[in-house]
Amino acid sequence: MKKVIASVMIASMIPCLLTGCIKKVETAPETTSDTTAQTTAQTQAAEETAAQTEEVKASQTEAEVIAVTEAEVSAETEAENAAMTEAEAAAEAKTADTASSKGSGKVVVYNWGEYIDPDVLDQFEEETGIKVVYEEFETNEIMYPKVAAGAATYDLICPSDYMIAKMIENDMLQPINFDHIPNYKNIDETYIEQSKGFDPENKYSIPYCWGTVGILYNTSMIEEGDTVDSWEILWDEKYKDNILMQDSVRDAFMVTEKLLGYDINTTDEEELKACTDKLIEQKPLVQAYVIDQVRDKMIGGEAALGVIYSGEAIYTKRENEDLEYVIPKEGTNVWIDSWVIPKDAQNVENAEKFLDFLCRGDIAYKNFDYITYSTPNKAARELIEDEDIRNSTVAFPTAKMLENSDVFTYIGEEGDALYAKYWDKVKSN
Repeated sequence: MKKVIASVMIASMIPCLLTGCIKKVETAPETTSDTTAQTTAQTQAAEETAAQTEEVKASQTEAEVIAVTEAEVSAETEAENAAMTEAEAAAEAKTADTASSKGSGKVVVYNWGEYIDPDVLDQFEEETGIKVVYEEFETNEIMYPKVAAGAATYDLICPSDYMIAKMIENDMLQPINFDHIPNYKNIDETYIEQSKGFDPENKYSIPYCWGTVGILYNTSMIEEGDTVDSWEILWDEKYKDNILMQDSVRDAFMVTEKLLGYDINTTDEEELKACTDKLIEQKPLVQAYVIDQVRDKMIGGEAALGVIYSGEAIYTKRENEDLEYVIPKEGTNVWIDSWVIPKDAQNVENAEKFLDFLCRGDIAYKNFDYITYSTPNKAARELIEDEDIRNSTVAFPTAKMLENSDVFTYIGEEGDALYAKYWDKVKSN
């Protein structure tokens, strides 16, 4: 502002300098005029300055307004984004809750061949949303090394009694949390008690199916006068090439152990040698050593006699009325197949849900009706409408029929090695 006034005063003095200021009297009016001009110029300058100031203020105000507006918009945007994020989080939480209530993921199951109704698997998936990855095995001896070697990871496996004992001893199983299996109450106490033979504290297993090993015979192919009530008939030369034996080390040796009066869990090498000699003696009469094929061959009339599991016998009789099943008088093996959870299972919660599902009365009955193996589930037995099946001594033998029978127990690594050694001699002879 001071620079503007000084410039105006210098400009008003220029005419006096040019005329030499000769007439002092005449300069007075000019000075007044110049002063007026100067004042006018100052006023104009002040007005211009004020205008500039107002313009600056206006510019500043406009910038402030813009800044405030932008801040408000930004705040509103952040609020909207936060609201959207909160809504999305709520939606995701709701989806998670829905998924949790119905289940998610999978359960990997390893079971015997044709040992569950496929509709049961579909129903479980539909009810829970849990995918069942299902694999099958033919024998305990095929299953065990695969699991022990970690070749695959399973959440549920269904081994037989003695193999469960072996898996417990080798620390391959984890205890089952029975609080998560409320339908366990449907398992008959009889089978829980029998399970103590291989799972002493009933910590690791839940019975699934049980039964006996016996002789299935075709009445139309048995010679008149012959009675099928002893294991001895499997050594009768009249039935050469008409005899089917189980391709299973423990089951095959059990036949000779019972016939010779030995314990079916013996590890006495002299007794095992005697059993081996007996099996080798029988071998020329045997049409085949098979497992699941016993059922089909007997239904088709391809053999007169076959060692078979009781559950298969029930099915075969439905398909061929000439077939009958007997538990030999020397006794047999009463077996139990049970569900276990491996120690390295990846989906334990889903495995527990599947176990509880299988223990439901309606589901256990559905499986029994499909696979025809005896069920330990008392709720399922109450649902059996067919009196012939409900009262079947094949499916549910009397205590007297089982008085000479035993459960397989684990015989240790050395015992396994002995049986394998002599079974190889039988097969290679």
